[in-house]
Amino acid sequence: MRSRDKPDWQKKIAQERIDILFDLAKKELRKHPERSKRYVQLARKIGLRYNIRFSKEEKRKFCKSCNTLLVPGYTSEVRLDKKTHAMSIKCLECNTIYRYPYK
Repeated sequence: MRSRDKPDWQKKIAQERIDILFDLAKKELRKHPERSKRYVQLARKIGLRYNIRFSKEEKRKFCKSCNTLLVPGYTSEVRLDKKTHAMSIKCLECNTIYRYPYK
C-alpha cells in the first residue's frame, strides 16, 4: 500500500455505500428523478475519492454526461446493430449515445 492509497477497510465501506446509492437511485427513479440523479452523482464522487473502479455492469448503469440511471424503455433506448455488431444505448435525457460491441 502506497502512502496515498486508502486503507482496505475504507475502500470496502466506500464500495458498500456505492452499492446502497445505486439501489436507492433505482428505487427513486420513477417518483423523484432528480433525487435519483443526485444518488448516482454521489456514488461516482465516492468512487473517485476512494479510487474504486466500477465494474462493467456498474459503468453501463448510468449516463456519464448527465448522471441519469439508464433503464431500458424508461430513461434509455437500446438498439442492436447487426452490421457492426454493436449495442447502442441512447440516454433520453441528454441524447448521448454509448456503443458497446457484442458477439
